[in-house]
Amino acid sequence: MPVALVTGAARGIGAATVAALADDGYQVVALDACAGDDGTVGYPLASRQDLDAVVEPYGDRVLPWVADVRDAAAVHAAVDAAVARWGRLDAAVAAAAVIAGGRPLWETPARDLDLLWDVDLRGVWHTAAAAVPAMLAGPDPGRGRFVAVASAAGSRGLYALSAYTVVKHAVVGLVRGLAADLVGTGVTAVAVSPGATDTAMLAATAGLYGIDDPAALAGHQLLREPLTPAEVAATIRHCCGPEGRVLNGSVVAADGGFA
Repeated sequence: MPVALVTGAARGIGAATVAALADDGYQVVALDACAGDDGTVGYPLASRQDLDAVVEPYGDRVLPWVADVRDAAAVHAAVDAAVARWGRLDAAVAAAAVIAGGRPLWETPARDLDLLWDVDLRGVWHTAAAAVPAMLAGPDPGRGRFVAVASAAGSRGLYALSAYTVVKHAVVGLVRGLAADLVGTGVTAVAVSPGATDTAMLAATAGLYGIDDPAALAGHQLLREPLTPAEVAATIRHCCGPEGRVLNGSVVAADGGFA
């Protein structure tokens, strides 16, 4: 069986990705900080109970792992656990992220940029730095897939979300640089950029804009309604599979026609 690591696994796109990969036969390390309402951001993050609910249907095929992606050693430990338990790592999905903002750049506090840089970018960097060597050292590097969850903000500017826009552009740059580093190895790297998706982060974004209904944020999408986490996870699952190799170095727009 192939083995995957998924960060941000306790809810939203990360949780849906754990389910999609496990349903597809993967054994999965499901990593999440499980920080709850610790005051790190302006909305409650996922809890340990959320993570347990994600992994419970799959028994010992999905291993819950509580760690913060800002801690490089903790992410390395999760990769080591996957290899120790199942002997390999074939895919890593960096889905952990938070949102902050709601003000123009010149009014955005430095702590917002610092938080987003550390979680949404450094977290992806730490995941790649830990996971890619394990894939290269594994029995089938040609199956190795690194997938970063970027955002529609990774290719355009979003109003009053300048720090988030900067960081998601950087995630796209990270993936492109990583793909270049991996040339000839068989391991691939790709970014998946969702649009407005029905998650706690979308609700938090609506709150930053003073919007009562998060679904209103999907008005910029040709579908005119939010995506579901499962729909985005289906795209990520394809990127993790054998056919995903053709997407190496790409940014896959899973955004419902964001315009």
